[in-house]
Amino acid sequence: MDTLPAGLPSWLLAEIETVPAYEAFAGVDELHAGLRRIADRHPGVASLRRCGSSRQGNPLWCLTVDGPADHAPEALAFGLPHPNEPIGGLTALHLAERLCTDRELRERLGHRWQIVDCVDPDGLRLNEGWLRGPFTRSHYARHFYRPAGRDQVEWTFPVNHGDAYFDEPIPETQALMRLIDAHRPALVASLHNSELGGAYYWMSRAEPALHPVLKRVPEHLGIPLDRGEPEAPDLEMLDDAIYEATPLATVYERTMARNQPWIFEGGSTTWYAERWGALILVSELPYWLDARAGDTSEAGVTYAEALAANAVAMADLAELLSRTLAAVESCLIAPTSPYWRAARFYATVVEGAGHERLARSKDPASQRPATVAEANSLELNFHEWRLRYGGILLRALQGEAAVGNVRASVRSALAEVEQRYAAWLDEDARVAELEPIEIRRLVGVQYAATIAAAAHLSGRLEL
Repeated sequence: MDTLPAGLPSWLLAEIETVPAYEAFAGVDELHAGLRRIADRHPGVASLRRCGSSRQGNPLWCLTVDGPADHAPEALAFGLPHPNEPIGGLTALHLAERLCTDRELRERLGHRWQIVDCVDPDGLRLNEGWLRGPFTRSHYARHFYRPAGRDQVEWTFPVNHGDAYFDEPIPETQALMRLIDAHRPALVASLHNSELGGAYYWMSRAEPALHPVLKRVPEHLGIPLDRGEPEAPDLEMLDDAIYEATPLATVYERTMARNQPWIFEGGSTTWYAERWGALILVSELPYWLDARAGDTSEAGVTYAEALAANAVAMADLAELLSRTLAAVESCLIAPTSPYWRAARFYATVVEGAGHERLARSKDPASQRPATVAEANSLELNFHEWRLRYGGILLRALQGEAAVGNVRASVRSALAEVEQRYAAWLDEDARVAELEPIEIRRLVGVQYAATIAAAAHLSGRLEL
């Protein structure tokens, strides 16, 4: 194996070094212009086509990069499956540039590529207020937007399994469905990112030879692996900081076995692409560095206490969201705006999370000591959610004021939420102890993980 002391293949280390420095994240127009420039510079290797439209009629673009041989297996990479996750847009552009300019890399990876720079342009435009910085928690939070569930590309794929049924994919999701069905990719790189903590991955199946490389890449770039509270309590771990993207049938069976309602409406990319046997890789990166994310020493509190404290904070946030919505719902001028749709959705999500974590805090198994990573992630989680979803509510109320809604209930709600939000920002600044991560390092992890997965499938990871 041709390696350097970092424990990574030398070719992959060299590829990480190709990632340039970035001063900011890219907005919709910058991403589209970048993809067009790449296509124009490499007409013999790449071609650009419109692959769909957003709900508001904005184009979705896909760059095809030829494989090293006829009938090469296909790979699909797409950025911005959630529009508050812009690392993937830059990753998509760098992947496209490197594939087009380096024939040896194309041969090593062994795939024909379909690359979508931004699959949710409408949502990304609602995040563009923070993409150029300053990269402070306050500036980010005040310009943050994440869609309601039924407005998300990632979670509106069709579902038809048992009693679970959904057949209202949004136009952006339909575009991905067409790409998946037309090209039947062997690899799907869904370019997500998180916000806090460390780096972690989702994979649709275990690939033991790939796991060590995935874990070493973020550590090589100075980003800890995330060993804190997972996104859901019953996830299967394939390896340290690598989670199984659980198949639909398994999720459904577990839900029914617990006599719980089916809370999903639409399905995920993983559930849809598994029909073609694709390896799904999701590389999650935070914006802010926190060394505690990988600390497995004892925190000095029980896991039950950490869960209960999170549940109390979630209940407080849910109360504000729900009470405010009830107070203003009947007198809104723009009730169907993306912000109000999101505010309603996340009020329910936050309330459910609080109930779930309170219930788990009462489980005897939770009386064990919490690790620093677990306690820290549970504390930062409610700071994150207050700033995210309280911020969306604040933007919704500010939008009502901007279009001339001067009703007393709206003015009163806006004043209260502004006051609460300012206090949350002050508390987050005192507690979080976070530093923004250099964008080049974030793109480097996601890019390296994506090409490592392709090389692994082609049997050339270690050459």
